[in-house]
Amino acid sequence: MRQPRTPPDLPSIFSGRYKEITHAVVDEAYRRFAQTAQDRYEHWEKLRHRAVAKGLDAELAWAIVKTRRTFNAKPLPLTDKSGNQLTYWLSDAAQHELMMIDRVMAGNVPEQNPQALSIAERSNYIAQSYEKSFAEEAIASSLLEGAATTRVDAKRMLREQREPRNEGEQMVENNYNAMLFIRDQLDTDLSDSFIHELHRIVTHDIMETEKIGRWRRSEEPVVVEDPRDNEVMHEPPPAGDLPKRMKKLYRFANRKPEKTSSFLHPVVQGIALHFQFGYEHPYCDGNGRVARALFYWLVLRSGYWLFEYLPISTILRKAAVRYGRSYLYTEHDGFDLGYFLTYQLEVTARARQELAAYLERQAEKRREADKATDSDPRLNPRQRMLVRRLMNSHNPSIAIATHQKRERVSYPTARSDLMQLESFGYLRSEKAGRKLIFHLNKKN
Repeated sequence: MRQPRTPPDLPSIFSGRYKEITHAVVDEAYRRFAQTAQDRYEHWEKLRHRAVAKGLDAELAWAIVKTRRTFNAKPLPLTDKSGNQLTYWLSDAAQHELMMIDRVMAGNVPEQNPQALSIAERSNYIAQSYEKSFAEEAIASSLLEGAATTRVDAKRMLREQREPRNEGEQMVENNYNAMLFIRDQLDTDLSDSFIHELHRIVTHDIMETEKIGRWRRSEEPVVVEDPRDNEVMHEPPPAGDLPKRMKKLYRFANRKPEKTSSFLHPVVQGIALHFQFGYEHPYCDGNGRVARALFYWLVLRSGYWLFEYLPISTILRKAAVRYGRSYLYTEHDGFDLGYFLTYQLEVTARARQELAAYLERQAEKRREADKATDSDPRLNPRQRMLVRRLMNSHNPSIAIATHQKRERVSYPTARSDLMQLESFGYLRSEKAGRKLIFHLNKKN
């Protein structure tokens, strides 16, 4: 990944080509081009190629686009190492996604009767049917950082609760514990102790103990490099500035909407926190994992509870270059958060749509299970519920003792339930050591 080209200086374009810009502003071709560039939040690097392909003057097109962004930009109380203030502007596409987030991510599960489900019940409902929760985010975040393991092995480790066998699996376990940690800290404001504890969790047993849970020092130069060619992509602010800069970041993260005069959407606030923490790069390692966990912390504490079930890093990993480039575009174009913000909202939209599609598939399975069991008079209530549960499970198997414990019945009653279901064709059994395991009969 190479450093992006620096955009043309806007004052220079205006001083030399003011009349041309005036004509371009009212030209329909330039107006349509600029609108597309705004919707995509294009950087100069891409815009100039597209302009040439359309037969337009790239500098004039950039002047129109950048002027609109500059005039509409809103400042945030965060700065780069040169003192430039972080700003953002929301395109129509970004505003639409924020509306969808408000409508869906803090709302009700679109299944059953939403008014009859408490938040805890809704959370449990999704957790039972949707495997891509914090575990999937922990795995994807680790793989994004280069963890040497596979999704299959990592998921098996978490499911079986066994000890990590290598550094890659340790990273996954750490990230999973970090996600559980931030879920328990939603009423806690950001502080040094909070951040350092989070860092200890994500770097447990994979980083020198002496460097865990403390800021990097001046004698520890930290840069972000492209692993393919070792080109330096980012040099964070000096270590000596970190105490002051991090306190400023805490004030920003801890601000409450009802206590501020200017409105800032919580998801925008979370994305800005994610970006700025990555920019500060306060630790020797583990910064990306902490930054992504902090985004979840902020949106969850703001009431967007469904984010717990959006494994955003899964999608970030599929386009890791775009993820890194969105950082660079923001840093190299006047600290304009719009690039990073637009990309993160695109990722959120895809994750949200995948969740909706998954839930619809599960709902269809549930309807099929209800139809199959409701029409069979041979089944007792326990058997009917068990068949429905197995038909909606990723691991549709059960032991007699498990059914006994869940239903609080005697062992003979539990065994009779399962044996009857096997005779009816719902289940099939196999020996696993000295016990019987019953599997859902897929042909039923």
